[in-house]
Amino acid sequence: MSQTVNFLAFDLGSSNGRVMVGRWDGARFALDELHRFENGAVNVLGHIYWDALRLWTEIKTGLARYAARFDDPPAGVAVDTWGVDYGLLDRAGNLLGNPYHYRDARTDGMVERVFQIVPRVRVFEVTGIQFMQLNTLFQLFAAAQAHDPQLEMADRLLFLPDLFGYWLSGRKVAEYTIASTSQMLDARARDWAHEMLLELGIPTPMLPEIVQPGVVLDHLRPEVVADTGLRQAPPVIAVGGHDTASAVAATPGLDPHSVYISSGTWSLIGVETAEPVINAQTLALNFTNEGGVANTIRFLKNVTGFWLLQQVRQQWRKEGREYSWEDLLNQAERADPFISLVDPDDDLFLHPDSMPAAIWSYCENTGQRKPESVGEFVRCCLESMALKYRYVIESFETLIGRRIETIRIVGGGSRNRLLSQFTADACQRQVITGPVEATTLGNIMMQAIATGHLPDVAAGRAAIAESFPQETFEPRQGQADEWDAAYARFTKLLAG
Repeated sequence: MSQTVNFLAFDLGSSNGRVMVGRWDGARFALDELHRFENGAVNVLGHIYWDALRLWTEIKTGLARYAARFDDPPAGVAVDTWGVDYGLLDRAGNLLGNPYHYRDARTDGMVERVFQIVPRVRVFEVTGIQFMQLNTLFQLFAAAQAHDPQLEMADRLLFLPDLFGYWLSGRKVAEYTIASTSQMLDARARDWAHEMLLELGIPTPMLPEIVQPGVVLDHLRPEVVADTGLRQAPPVIAVGGHDTASAVAATPGLDPHSVYISSGTWSLIGVETAEPVINAQTLALNFTNEGGVANTIRFLKNVTGFWLLQQVRQQWRKEGREYSWEDLLNQAERADPFISLVDPDDDLFLHPDSMPAAIWSYCENTGQRKPESVGEFVRCCLESMALKYRYVIESFETLIGRRIETIRIVGGGSRNRLLSQFTADACQRQVITGPVEATTLGNIMMQAIATGHLPDVAAGRAAIAESFPQETFEPRQGQADEWDAAYARFTKLLAG
């Protein structure tokens, strides 16, 4: 058997981060968590930011814990994060300020203002990306419109995984999958859309070289090695820097009749294609073409996931009512079905002061009974998510011209067995869940490919399937009519 090697993955999510050791023995992967920490928005003077320096401290803590536990250096290290957010550097390579959070309200109204300069059809024809006001394009347009001095001083823009990659390796690049989330790439040329960006007043000299996942950036900087107690400098690798790209890379069994759902705060629902799908239908349905590993396109729809439920729980916590996730799901199972339905992507839910109040407002506006009990709120969130999944999956079938037979749910949300069963029932399709740690595994798998320990993505997915359990959910008998009736109500809500 081949000698076991270790890879170190830094997986930063919008609510928490993990530092994971991935062990590869030549046949199977195993994971070991070294460090876990909270993440979240920081509100200062009416704007919300990410605390980049604290996240960097957590990354170095993970490296130090590795050095304290293992004698052999890792065979590679890599970072993945959520999409669209970025840091700006000056000519000396210093960070000009904390990166804005994608939910900051500075982008309110910016989508419409962009369309006054570059028509919506043209933006989509160039980029192939779903319109969301949080996209980097609208963040930078807002900064340009406000004459933000940081933008005027910026020598380099780095997306968050690339910022941490730079601090680790010293190399300033834009990894392709994370850059593709920005709505600033020409989807066909797979390069920056310079002409469109200049028309919008967004400076392009600050945009870095684009590299593909699987590229070795450099070795860990000597000062980081010294600070963390590592004995040697491992290679720093550009993986699927967008966490969804890494999660999709690690999804076993993806085939032309499968759809993946990378499930967490957001639900990323999609299929793999060789080329972007850009036409009037995808524009009308607001689907997106993001970069994947191994020269693939992640043709997908980005919909709100557990955000509503997370924020409802947080509001209850503020009010002194603490519920575990197990408590919430148990109460949801006992609640009556389909009392209230919401579109999880309605603007009411983007950044409300109180999520329960926002759900009540939506129900009032649509003439529905308001949820009252804890179980009714939770059930409203989960049933609405499952119905939105069905809507998106049926749209995929129209766009790609074939039946989707299997739904493959990966990521932290795959642990929510109630939602998985609701999804099988709502969609009348088989649901297969796992692995939970798909993002970390995709990160580690691409490191293994970059260092020659695996030949390709297909071999990596097969190894992941052998290494970690999956669970299958079938549609329950006698449920179809109830879910069909709920779906008819739901589609009327979407139609307005």
